[in-house]
Amino acid sequence: MFIDSHCHLSFPELANDIDGVLKRMRAAGVCGALNVCVTLEEFPAVVSLAESQADIWASVGVHPDYRDGREPDVATLARLARHDKVVAIGETGLDYFRLKEPLDWQRERFRTHIRAARETGLPLIIHTRSAADDTLRIMREERAFEVGGVMHCFTESLEVAKAALDLGFHISFSGIVTFKNAQNLRDVAVAVPMDRLLIETDAPYLAPVPHRGRTNEPAWVPFVAETIGVIKGLAKKDVGVETAERFRQLFKV
Repeated sequence: MFIDSHCHLSFPELANDIDGVLKRMRAAGVCGALNVCVTLEEFPAVVSLAESQADIWASVGVHPDYRDGREPDVATLARLARHDKVVAIGETGLDYFRLKEPLDWQRERFRTHIRAARETGLPLIIHTRSAADDTLRIMREERAFEVGGVMHCFTESLEVAKAALDLGFHISFSGIVTFKNAQNLRDVAVAVPMDRLLIETDAPYLAPVPHRGRTNEPAWVPFVAETIGVIKGLAKKDVGVETAERFRQLFKV
């Protein structure tokens, strides 16, 4: 009844125990997961896992934190996105937290992904950290609203959430929403309508309470659903059903 809308099953922390990770995921009532690509070098492993598992899907993209490795172009992203199990372009976006200016290469990479999404008709998976103004500006300039997508692992303000919603994007909440010091984020989650809300783990990172500090995995996305349910006055099961349906509609699976 739950779907993990964003995880990294091909990262070694999870890939080294992938049979166990998938077994625990299914036992927890998680009926699917989107395995998100962060480099072109990683893409073969990402798509191979999706090919072998009916309940795993893939994306294609290069994360803004990864400067080394093959630089994507529109044609390459569009070609790789033609695979039947690829349902999204990304993870893409802007991240000014770790890297410092000049970051023109990062902004141009983001534009490349949006153009590839518009060419393929696939939704975008957008990461933004310490870069909300530029992220929204480029989304508008490149007409990201033509394809939509999701602002993943959302940690920004309500104003940023509203701007993304106005552009037709969904908002996805990770285990951060369960953290004791995340009341501001829970306030944002209250304001996001359920028909535009997704849940995720971002595994192997950001394990939710009560597993905070451990290696995260898709089996723990129900803890995110539980917190969303508490703050919205919904049953955990209903959050799972609703967000799973939103996932299927957005990614056409």
